[in-house]
Amino acid sequence: MNYVSLNDFKWGWIFRHRELPVDSESLGLIRPLDKASANQFWKTHISKEAAHASHFLGDDWPSRNGVWQPKENWQLAWEADANAMPALMAQHIPWETNVTVFFCYDVDHIVQTRWDIFQRHWKNFLFVDDQPMLLGKSRDEVVRFFNDGSYQTGIRPKR
Repeated sequence: MNYVSLNDFKWGWIFRHRELPVDSESLGLIRPLDKASANQFWKTHISKEAAHASHFLGDDWPSRNGVWQPKENWQLAWEADANAMPALMAQHIPWETNVTVFFCYDVDHIVQTRWDIFQRHWKNFLFVDDQPMLLGKSRDEVVRFFNDGSYQTGIRPKR
């Protein structure tokens, strides 16, 4: 995969926000994919046709019945002073700290990092909350977020 710098990433500002500072070590581990790599990842792991979660088709796995649990709220945890992720989200994802994760905003905008970095800075990732999805490399658990402050956990179907 190829990457772009956070300075060149459309939403790079979310990791430089003055109210939610990200330390320089973590910044070095937050890696936006370049457009070609993002497209390839999206088409391989999310949808061959839809460019955004709002356009999923019936044959896209995120649209299938049985994938998602009922919606929960992430906004309350995001607004809290504590940095803890919503409890049900944290319980749903039993990943080791070094698991590679992909935060997928749309077909052109995907950020790769480690699970521990995402856990520490999840609020930054959600400054842009227009239906992004969190996937772990070689993991079945997934999370999708909505701009109404809700999220759903799910299990990606076997291919």
